[in-house]
Amino acid sequence: MNTATAAPPRPRGGLLGQRDFRLLWAGETMSRFGSNITGVAMPLAAVVSLDASTFWVSALAAAAWLPWLLVGLPAGAWVDRLPRRPLMLVCNLGSLVLLASVPAAAWLDVLTMTQLMVVALLTGLANVFFSIAYRVYLPSVVRREDLAEANAKLQGSESAAQLAGLGGGGMLAGLFGAVSGLLVDAGTFLASTLCLLGIRSTEPRPEAPTVPRPLRQEVRDGLHYTLRDPYLRVLTAYGTVTNLLLTGYQALLTVFLVRDLGVGASAVGWLLAGASVGGLLGAVVAGSLSRRFGSARGMLLCKFATAPFGLLVPLAEPGWRVVLLALGGAVLALGVVSANVIQGTFRQQYCPPHLLGRITASMSVANFGAIPVGSLLGGILGSALGVRPALWMLTGGLAVSSALLLAGPLRARRDLPTEPSLPEGELRCSATPPAPTSPGTERDASDGGPRRHPSGRGR
Repeated sequence: MNTATAAPPRPRGGLLGQRDFRLLWAGETMSRFGSNITGVAMPLAAVVSLDASTFWVSALAAAAWLPWLLVGLPAGAWVDRLPRRPLMLVCNLGSLVLLASVPAAAWLDVLTMTQLMVVALLTGLANVFFSIAYRVYLPSVVRREDLAEANAKLQGSESAAQLAGLGGGGMLAGLFGAVSGLLVDAGTFLASTLCLLGIRSTEPRPEAPTVPRPLRQEVRDGLHYTLRDPYLRVLTAYGTVTNLLLTGYQALLTVFLVRDLGVGASAVGWLLAGASVGGLLGAVVAGSLSRRFGSARGMLLCKFATAPFGLLVPLAEPGWRVVLLALGGAVLALGVVSANVIQGTFRQQYCPPHLLGRITASMSVANFGAIPVGSLLGGILGSALGVRPALWMLTGGLAVSSALLLAGPLRARRDLPTEPSLPEGELRCSATPPAPTSPGTERDASDGGPRRHPSGRGR
């Protein structure tokens, strides 16, 4: 008999009426706002303050994502072992100190490209652990049936934060210098930390196997499950390819705007922020698309209908045609964010709870690990062919990449499943099952599977 504690009743006013979700939502939104300021400030500091080449600007973008390739897989196993909120707090505070060091060095006139690379690498390392822990922690704060709404709100606020952060980053750079934005980002990590500290929900202790197992074996469990499952496998492959192409072209955008289109530093952020309008709309329409067409068909529609619009980016020219860059990016973002809302809810409901951290890490290593490779690829292509031809090549690849989704079972379904495709015997042999059911250890099915009721977890 299921002995899990029933989830708390839904508060009046929806999720925003729930105090813990508001804190989590507000902290993550502020953190995203600061990170998007850094997304403009860091490459601008390299281009304007240090006169970095196209390759080094791309290498700087790659450094922030390289830790996914280096430690992403063991990070997933560690997250499954450790309390998530304390881990997230440590990541926030470390990032705060690292980012504050850049404006300090600039004011002392000792800032170097080496320091920017080190800061990007170490904050990227903190982001690996925070991102995995955040996704696993989410169902500690909301009910299973509220996950879709929670993901939509978080994706929507992320897009709004991107809009404000990219625009604000360019404005700060124009008014106070490129490195000033990094100090603002450090402040948002402090705000995020305070919000996390204010959450009252008790996080269930991570489920421990009855017999201790080597870290290597736990990592292998997550990889094995992800590669064997037909849905996770196709989504991982598609995400890897599209991230490679997306970040390849995005790594060139600052150089393209400043050097090819003659756009000033303060306007760079606002043009890049134009894409966030599409992302905000994508978060709003994701639920409606799922209900009208089904979650699987809705996700395919998001991808196939929007990917070709990336071809507008290399059509941008000085003058009014510069808006084509923002328009193409906005439609791409609409497709990416709406599909991310659908996919994120699917993963939290579908994956076995005791494997969620490792499955998330396995998918993220492939998807996010493609980002530094894509950034370097963009830099290499931009240096060898020129920035505009490289943009044509990368956005052309994006236009046809959605065909990869047809290689798996998605094309035959209206809705994504909520039960794992692998048989129960496969679940048992691929990973150690959780400890016997108890009110204190059960985890929300939204966090990883449909067969357990939350014990107060949720986001």
